[in-house]
Amino acid sequence: MTYNLTPIKTIPAIIAIAITLLIWFIIPAPEGVSINAWQLLALFVGTIAAIIGKALPIGAISIVAIALVALTGVTNPGNSKAALADSLSGFSNDLIWLIGISVMISISLNKTGLGSRIGYFLISLVGKKTIGIAYALGFSETILAPVTPSNTARGGGIIHPVMRSIAESFDSNPEQESSKKIGKYLALVNYNINPITSAMFITATAPNPLIVSLVFEGSGFKITWGMWALAALVPALCSLFIIPLVIYYLYPPQIKKTPDAPQFAKEKLKNLGAISLPEKITMGVFTILLLLWAGIPGLLFGEMYEVPPTVAAFIGLAILLITGVISWNDVLSNKGSWDTIVWFAALVMMAGFLGKLGLVSWLAQTVGTGIDSLGVHWVIGITLLLLIYVYSHYFFASTTAHITAMFGAFYIAGIALKAPPMLWAFILAFASSIMMSITHYGTGTAPIIFGSGYTTLGEWWKTGFVTSVVNLVIWIFIGSLWWKFLGYW
Repeated sequence: MTYNLTPIKTIPAIIAIAITLLIWFIIPAPEGVSINAWQLLALFVGTIAAIIGKALPIGAISIVAIALVALTGVTNPGNSKAALADSLSGFSNDLIWLIGISVMISISLNKTGLGSRIGYFLISLVGKKTIGIAYALGFSETILAPVTPSNTARGGGIIHPVMRSIAESFDSNPEQESSKKIGKYLALVNYNINPITSAMFITATAPNPLIVSLVFEGSGFKITWGMWALAALVPALCSLFIIPLVIYYLYPPQIKKTPDAPQFAKEKLKNLGAISLPEKITMGVFTILLLLWAGIPGLLFGEMYEVPPTVAAFIGLAILLITGVISWNDVLSNKGSWDTIVWFAALVMMAGFLGKLGLVSWLAQTVGTGIDSLGVHWVIGITLLLLIYVYSHYFFASTTAHITAMFGAFYIAGIALKAPPMLWAFILAFASSIMMSITHYGTGTAPIIFGSGYTTLGEWWKTGFVTSVVNLVIWIFIGSLWWKFLGYW
């Protein structure tokens, strides 16, 4: 009997191992950084290198990373049981399950045909050009943003299934050649609009209220919901208009003009007939999820009636299973959701312990002190701080963890450089959402859309870096002028 082994990619694996060993054994830990934190950084950087090089599928790499964290005991030296618990702690993160369950719930849109119905309806309205469809997705995200405190639920759980339905209606599937028709472009727009809408409202993503609190602690300034929304209005509208055009330039869809698409879509809607019972149940579930994710029960009846987003997702999935809209076999066979849970849990775990072990805080404080010692003008100083803050997100698998670890220190460092407190607060606050775009693990929405397979890792990272630069230019220059006009600084 012949058995074929699944090969590991030798060169990427060697590079990843070499980087890990170099940091672990050769480069000494800086003063103020514990040996454990430095060793965990070695494992984390090596894991990211292996993912980039595709040494193994990302889920397999994550299993190796979990095993190494548990084996080496870097998070809890001398206590193997505690180290194992630490290595598996990512699986207890509610965000991980919100991501996975959102993917499972989206099965219903395709299985019932409701996703196609929604896709055809959008095409019937704005389907004459692909760019019009892109703007429709952005418009939908913007409408949902103020009442959806989970950017993952909004971009990954609601908008992404609609985007996939539209792409599939043009026979554009995740296969590389097929995705070039329209799917690749729409998937990249779907994701890169999400950080913009997340920056628009305090209630658009979970970490924003934390930012408001940190600003108040650092300077005594209280940012209200209205003040935040008004400050974001002009730069956000600019970004929402420009980013789809930038992505259009980077990866132009093969299908650009579809003059007959609206009539074609109307005929498809007619062929679908009346909305079926499974579709009605699915619409009901998504309505319930939207209301729960938006925190409506808490607003109407008080905080004690608020339902956490992950609990809401489980409720939605339970209803779909109980009513038979989807079966347990449907859930089991959805490899993407389970793969996402595994690899995202591993990255969140490692990034989280980098913060707990103090490495990230040390980095922020060191950078701030170093820039201050240069004696440069505050504009140059905060620009350097901003770039370090934003692009250090390559080392984070959670926006909340990044903000928790670095925002306060960087905000105080900027004020120490004599930057206007409110100007610096808005720049850093909005950058905290903009930085989501750079990787496929930087926020909960990323693994859902990346996991659909429409883009390669290289395409995703290239687009994310370009859009982050464009967004930063827009929000710094246009934003600063707008905030000056409003009298915020």
